[in-house]
Amino acid sequence: MDDRTRYEAVSSRDARFDGAFFFAVVTTGIYCRPSCPAVTPKRANVRFYPTAAAAQAGGFRACRRCRPDAVPGSAEWNVRADVVGRAMRLIGDGVVDREGVPGLAGRLGYSARQVQRQLNAELGAGPVALARAQRSHTARVLLQTTPLPVTEIAFAAGFASVRQFNDTIRQIYARTPSALRAEAGTGLGGGRREGLRAGIPLRLAHRGPYATAALFDLLAAEAVARVEEVAGTPGSRTYRRTLRLPYGSGLVAVDEASPGGPWLEARIQLTDLRDLTTAVQRVRRLFDLDADPYAVDEALAADPRLAPLVAARPGLRSPGAADPEEAAVRVLVGRAEAGELVERYGKALDVPCGGLTHLFPEPGVLAGSAEDPALRALATALADGRLRLDAGADRDEAEETLLTLPGIGRSTAALIRIRALGDPDVDPYGTPGAERWRPWRSYAVRHLETAGAGEAAALS
Repeated sequence: MDDRTRYEAVSSRDARFDGAFFFAVVTTGIYCRPSCPAVTPKRANVRFYPTAAAAQAGGFRACRRCRPDAVPGSAEWNVRADVVGRAMRLIGDGVVDREGVPGLAGRLGYSARQVQRQLNAELGAGPVALARAQRSHTARVLLQTTPLPVTEIAFAAGFASVRQFNDTIRQIYARTPSALRAEAGTGLGGGRREGLRAGIPLRLAHRGPYATAALFDLLAAEAVARVEEVAGTPGSRTYRRTLRLPYGSGLVAVDEASPGGPWLEARIQLTDLRDLTTAVQRVRRLFDLDADPYAVDEALAADPRLAPLVAARPGLRSPGAADPEEAAVRVLVGRAEAGELVERYGKALDVPCGGLTHLFPEPGVLAGSAEDPALRALATALADGRLRLDAGADRDEAEETLLTLPGIGRSTAALIRIRALGDPDVDPYGTPGAERWRPWRSYAVRHLETAGAGEAAALS
């Protein structure tokens, strides 16, 4: 897009571009999402930015009407396999907060200076500024949805000090933390335990149509007992699962039914609130919430074979994984054996919640205990770091490593690439004519699989 088409999107309040870019108004000092309902500013007063962090670095504060920090992430970061795309996925996973810029650079295989230069050149903000924007959004969510003391929220969101937290909130929102909390109008009360018992309520934003039923059907078919469950009747189901996180564990529940907005309702319970940002990003990858369904559907509908499938399920997603290492193991062994692994080697939760009682076993445990040679080899490669499947992993390198392991062929490696690495452009079955579906082959495969499953269900 050029600035002319960006301004046209702003003038038409086109929600398709929320998260793809941001615009700022020099006369007000505010930045917004493209669909902001405010009066369209004059073109001469508008500046465009690729990220919220870049707008903040330009001295603009977030709009209170459209809340630009709450938009879906740019679909570009899921598609791109270069260092900038990988860096954005890692920053979203909280790596800068946990490991600093040197840790981010080390995972990418570049120097910290190179990473800083590339991000600044393309996005107008470096890794620290990008992480800071993410921390401010986490802090706002905690302020407006929990009764936690402000001091605890500051450190839970990843800030190094309360002073840094206060200064950042004032700069980005032009409000004190207490004023932000008061504006929410939630009437938060009670103690910490009572307020967090049901989890932190979240609205996980997405853009465009979302084929929720098809995704919940898939999650129900794949669910591994003790780790996952899908309860309720079609149309009003809830997906729940356990999460292994950097600082502790968590439970997430996501509702199929939406109250009419472009989001999924969710609740997250955590043993350590510092994991909130990471947990949210991993759930977003599982549900493919940052996809651009407009681009995907337009491209696939051009194929006569796929056109009726796209029309039947607009916004069909290609789900990723909440835990990429777990996803790789499950692709290899299948659902039944994955359930046995949980029973034998899974770590029991300190406080079970209904049918959720365990975390999926870590690779290190499986490397030393699994009887299947192929599983043991995969787990060992994951445990010793020879195979990386984290948010910033190089997808081609990961596939090459997978193909060196016993029991893993190209189809299995491709399926791991789709689910564990969230690659949108993979055809694991060698489908004739699949090249014309690029760069959305993973979505085309999902359409064919979903249509096939529906036909099988109708015949059963």
